[in-house]
Amino acid sequence: MSDGQDQDAARPRGPATDPARHAAHDPATDPVRRNGHHALTAQGLLSAEGLPSWLTPVLRAVESVRPDQLSRFLPPKDGAGRQSAVLILFGEGEQGPELLLMERASSLRSHAGQPSFPGGALDPEDGDPRVAGPLRAALREAEEETGLDPSGVQLFGVLPSLFIPVSDFVVTPVLGWWRAPSPVGVVDPAETARVFTVPVSDLTDPANRATTVHPSGHSGPAFLVESALVWGFTAGLIDRLLHYAGWERPWDRGREVPLDWGS
Repeated sequence: MSDGQDQDAARPRGPATDPARHAAHDPATDPVRRNGHHALTAQGLLSAEGLPSWLTPVLRAVESVRPDQLSRFLPPKDGAGRQSAVLILFGEGEQGPELLLMERASSLRSHAGQPSFPGGALDPEDGDPRVAGPLRAALREAEEETGLDPSGVQLFGVLPSLFIPVSDFVVTPVLGWWRAPSPVGVVDPAETARVFTVPVSDLTDPANRATTVHPSGHSGPAFLVESALVWGFTAGLIDRLLHYAGWERPWDRGREVPLDWGS
């Protein structure tokens, strides 16, 4: 899923919580309990069992980060917006930890050629958008767009839902571990130009980082990886995950690149 404009992610505010507070699981402040994610774990829909140790910082960040630490665009309080979900899938490749991304077809009327996470709108059969709906939608869309085998994915976390004003989407990011990798590729060339993975080491490399400025005036982080410019909602999420997982390396925020970089 892509957004068409930058998320203008919040500036770093330090760790979202400290280890003692995380261990206490304060019901009033812990998003895992406040948003009902503990119910998903109880139902067996989320599990951290058997995750590789390098994912521990990501898991801790997911369980403690606040919505306003991810973006200033939050879901409308009146419940408006089209419910959707994206799959943030971590795997382990030849160069270590990596993320699965896709690039939209250049022939599409909107967001043409833009890299994004697999994802899309919830269907009625996905279920309650406040409970398991986003999890089912994220896996279903990933399978439809990339050919991913959902049985090889272990879902371990859900981030707070965010809002994309330009498309009126309320997006729930779902995180998964590619426990049993399966072949992936373009399923429908009319919608997807390519499917690819990006090593986390490339995403954290300062040489691959920059700032983009949208014609609307919004600016935000971007990544120049795999011959692609990753920007907008997708780049904002990656940027925040790297920061709160403690993986971020200092980079030049004054370096700006145009949205047509590489074209």
